Formats: sequence, C-alpha cells, structure tokens
Amino acid sequence: MTTRHTTLIALLGIALAAGGFFAGRRMASTPMASAAEAMASSNGKVLYWHDPMVPAQRFDKPGKSPFMDMQLVPVYAQDAGDTTGVTVSAAVQQNLGIRVVTVHRADLPFTFDALGTVQFDERLDVAVQTRVAGYVEHLAVRAPMERVRKGQALATVFAPEWLGPQNELLALKRSNVSPDLVAAARDRMRALSIPAELVRRSEEAGTAQARFTVTAPASGVVAELGIREGAAVTPGMTMFRIAGLEKVWAVAEIPEAQALRLSRGQKVAATLQADASQTFSGALQEILPEVNAATRTLKARFEVDNRAGKLTPGMLLSLQVAGPKTTSLVLPSEAVIRTGKRVMVMVRKDNGTFEPRAVSVGRDVGEETEILQGLSEGEQVVASGQFLIDSEASLRSVVGSMAVPASAPAMTPAVHVGEGKVESVTAEAVTISHGPITSLQWPSMTMGFGKPDPHAFADVKPGDRVRFEFKEGGPSGYALVKVQPVPAGAKP
Repeated sequence: MTTRHTTLIALLGIALAAGGFFAGRRMASTPMASAAEAMASSNGKVLYWHDPMVPAQRFDKPGKSPFMDMQLVPVYAQDAGDTTGVTVSAAVQQNLGIRVVTVHRADLPFTFDALGTVQFDERLDVAVQTRVAGYVEHLAVRAPMERVRKGQALATVFAPEWLGPQNELLALKRSNVSPDLVAAARDRMRALSIPAELVRRSEEAGTAQARFTVTAPASGVVAELGIREGAAVTPGMTMFRIAGLEKVWAVAEIPEAQALRLSRGQKVAATLQADASQTFSGALQEILPEVNAATRTLKARFEVDNRAGKLTPGMLLSLQVAGPKTTSLVLPSEAVIRTGKRVMVMVRKDNGTFEPRAVSVGRDVGEETEILQGLSEGEQVVASGQFLIDSEASLRSVVGSMAVPASAPAMTPAVHVGEGKVESVTAEAVTISHGPITSLQWPSMTMGFGKPDPHAFADVKPGDRVRFEFKEGGPSGYALVKVQPVPAGAKP
C-alpha cells in the first residue's frame, strides 16, 4: 500500500469519526432540549421574578437580587394562583386525622342559666290593723314567721270605746223608736269600725260586747308581729303583716348584656338547688331599673308558682331562662381557635388549600358556637388537626400577612444601625455590603434596603462607606431611615 493510499484511509477515518461525533451530539442534544422544554412547559408561564427572602418585591426579568447575595427566582402562573393558603397532601391529611365540617344555619334558643334567691312576693302582703283604742287580752300567734290560714284567730282585743254606741242601739230598740233612729245608730257604729258580727252578738245577748277576735284575712306566714299579749293598741296600729306564699319571687343578678334581651313574661324553669328533683315554673315579672356598678348586673324578678308551699324565703333556685329562637350561622366549637387576642378558624378553600381566617363569635349553645362575622354558609372549616395546619401557616407567615384589625394599636418599628459599603444605588433601593447587625443578630452580608422616595439620599454613590439606620417596612422588607458617609480614616 502506498503512502498516498494510507493518507486517504486516515483522512476517511477521521471524517467518519467526526461525522459520528457530530451526529451523536445532535441526537443527544435533541432529547435534552426536549426535556428542558418539557420542564419549562410543565412549570407554566413565568409571571415575574422575586427574592424569596423579600417576596413582596417583583421583577420583570431574571438577575441578581438587589437585597441579598443570590439570584432571583421565577414565579410561574400555576404557583401564583394562591399565595395565602397552606397546601396539605391527602396522605398527610389522613395521617393527621384532619376532619372538615360545613358551616350551616341553625335555630338557636336564647337560654341562659342564673342563680336566684327566693323572696316574698310583696304584692301578696296583707296588713292587719285595729281602728279602736284598747288592749290585747289574748294572743293566739306569738312568734313571727308562723304559718296561718285564712280565717284563723290571731288575737282577742278588748275595746271599751265600743260599749257606749252598742248600749245606745240596745236602748233605742227597747224604746220602740222609729226605725230611722235605729238605722242611724247602726250607721254610727259602722263608722266607728265596730264589726258587724260584734253588733249581732250584742243584739242577741241584749248586752254590749267589747271583746272581739282578730282573724287572718289571707293564708300565709306572719312576716311581722307588732303586738304582745296585754299590750295596748291604738287606731291605725299594724298588729300583724301576713305574707302570702302562693307565689314567691326569685331574684337573680343578670349581666347587662343578657338583660337587654329579656322581656316581661319570658318563661323560666326553676330547680331547687338543694334537691334537683323538685322543679317549679315561673315567668319574668320585671327587671329592676338599677345597675350594680361593681358587677355590671341588673336584678331580675321572676314570679314562681308555690301553691305546694315548698319554697320559703332564702332558698336558692337554679333558673333556666328561655327566650325566642333565632337563626344563626353555627359550627362545632372544637373548630374555633382562640388565641387570646383574636378568634380564628382554618377554612378549606375550593382549590384544596387551607387558610386561617379571623371570625367574630357569639354564644356557645351546647357543642356549637354562633358565628357573627367572617364565614358564609356552606364554607368548610377544619374541626380536627387545625392546630397543626395553623403551625404550618405561621411558619409560612400566612397568619402574619392577614390584615390587622382597625382597633389594634399601631406598633412603631425598631430602628437598627449598621455600617458598610454602597454597592449600587437605584430609584427604589440602595444595596450595601454591611457588617454584622447586632440588634437583629445578622452576620455580614450584602442586601438591598428600600428608599423612602426615589430622590432620597441623592449624595450617596457606589463605593461610599456609610453608616446607616433602617427599620422594618416598605416593599423590600427593610427601609432606610438615615444614611451618612463615614469620614476617611474612621475606625469601623
């Protein structure tokens, strides 16, 4: 074989090897490019770029973050649909035992419990008085709080002043005078409050009667005893005060927020606290127009049936007041998270994510809680495992991103001080390579700080060594308050 042939064969081998290399490279690059394109298409359209440490600031092209020493990260359309929720996989939900309930409407009766003290119904009080001067010959009831029946003898009173009018009537009848004179004598005795029964006995016996028996005009207990045996009595003197027991009052202290919902005639079920088997029925009589400034309560007076006579003043009654029913949104009480300052629930959204939401709650009725604001009928709320989701939400700053109520006091951000070298200046921010920030326990790093306005710190330029003050806030997370150049030769 000649040298020429050898050279041609070598060149042909090199050409074939090169062709195979480029063909293989082309074949290999095709699936790699397809994979990259598939990955890009799977992530969807890029909406913007941002720094994960400062997610609120958005950029329209990739590059280095002006805030931290890192590259911007793209945010795709499918990832930007929900930035407030927490995603929990179905497997994790099952493992954590997450249970979801639906907010619904229910008829809630307005009921509450109170403790009442039994008192006399003062409308049933009856006073027993004498209208003549005399003295008590015999006292049948000798002690207060004795029970008496209607018509029962209470005392015997001797009234000498009644002898004269009775003797005059008897004399006129014996003289056979005209009936008009006899009728006039009877009218005079009636004006002197001489009992008709005493006059009848005088006429039957033919002699004047000065002793008469005082009887109980109603059944009850002697709440007041104003005389003793042998004591003198005068006209208008109250000898006995009888308190009725057919009905009694149960007086209870009611918080003013609940008292506003009460109305006269509302039914009440009363149970004797000493014996729960004894129950009584009653109704609200009135709410006394007086507020206890110390306890912010009003006295409510309930009328309780006591025809059986089992209730006496001083006993304690457990009262259950029932009012009209109202239709309200409710959910199980176990779904409510009470943080001390706010009341929250974990809501499951239509896309399967969970978000915390502040709500306003009302009454607790049984195992359900009334929802006044914050939820709508049909929404799903986590009733079991919500604390684990809330912890995840807190780590992702979901709770912190919620709007602060208008009633919450404004907090003044703390001002921090640092020193470093200016790397770049834009209308929105100043990027500084700074040393450790002791107040925030930051190490040395390069990051961007927002400017209060585009024209702020006009004298600051890249390369300057500055001492700066900043606080939390602004689109970038931290905003500059003051920037001062550090004199040459000054110690850092």
